[in-house]
Amino acid sequence: MIKIMFVCHGNICRSPMAEFIFKDMVKNAGRVGDFVIASSATSTEEIYNGVGNPVYPPARAELKKHGILCDGKRAVQLQKSDYDKYDLFICMDKNNLQGAARIFGGDPQCKLRMLLSRLDVSDPWYTSRFDIAYNDIFTGCKELFDTLTKDGN
Repeated sequence: MIKIMFVCHGNICRSPMAEFIFKDMVKNAGRVGDFVIASSATSTEEIYNGVGNPVYPPARAELKKHGILCDGKRAVQLQKSDYDKYDLFICMDKNNLQGAARIFGGDPQCKLRMLLSRLDVSDPWYTSRFDIAYNDIFTGCKELFDTLTKDGN
């Protein structure tokens, strides 16, 4: 079983989009039992009194346009203890990568990765272009899925 945590700044736009896009890919491939998939934030900006905000409405709407639901998802912060629970931490941008490494106190097992190998995933919080973020995330998730399941593994 492969355990994946998608990571962004607030866990209300990009990382939950990646979580649910990847879950949809896994389901459509009949591989649900092969993965544990979650998402989290490097910050607490979207978490108040221990309760995270739900997925940002435009992100939820973009997912829904593609037949993907994310009902019930609320922002959670990445914890140091997550390092031992997951195999991969897939970050949306370089700042998330640095934030996750800070939370973990490093990355001794090389579990931290960028979703797009050389690029940051477009942040729709600043651009309002949830369609571009979706396309970036879908492309990265497809590459990740193909890599993890190549040769029938």
